[in-house]
Amino acid sequence: MSQLKSFYEEQVVPKLKEKFGYKNRMQIPRLDKIVLNMGLGEAIQNIKVLDGAVEELMAIAGQKPVITRAKKSIAAFKLRAGMPIGCMVTLRRRKMYDFYQKLVNIALPRVRDFRGISPKAFDGAGNYSLGIKEHIIFPEVDYDKIDKIKGMNISIVTTAGTDEEGRELLKLMGMPFRK
Repeated sequence: MSQLKSFYEEQVVPKLKEKFGYKNRMQIPRLDKIVLNMGLGEAIQNIKVLDGAVEELMAIAGQKPVITRAKKSIAAFKLRAGMPIGCMVTLRRRKMYDFYQKLVNIALPRVRDFRGISPKAFDGAGNYSLGIKEHIIFPEVDYDKIDKIKGMNISIVTTAGTDEEGRELLKLMGMPFRK
């Protein structure tokens, strides 16, 4: 079992139970999944950019990403429906906890001028999304082999019902929120 999972069971569950007064163990919020997404608009002109992004996302997540395709045609962007424009990966169970630990303890502190992440990026249902401008903050990405610095979106989906419950869950699990 992952260290973070056991930490969750021993430290986070009792504090959440006490703060929100849950009667049933299944009411206590937990991480459901983490979705990593790289949107690559430049893949329209150069498909090789997408291959590099897939390799890098696979190294970061430890799991093979799926190539996402355009749903609609947009003439202004020279985009047709069905063209590959990005890649994404959904992490669950052990890989999710391992990635979360790596994100909080290694990657986020490597961001330049890091003062914490915004506590306002919740969606109303306890899920949190953050954008990263440089994917090179992850230790698996070899800086010498990348052709272009790419950004990525990270969505942390929880079973929490409200933003307050989700914020408390992530804070107890070590997420460095700004004061």
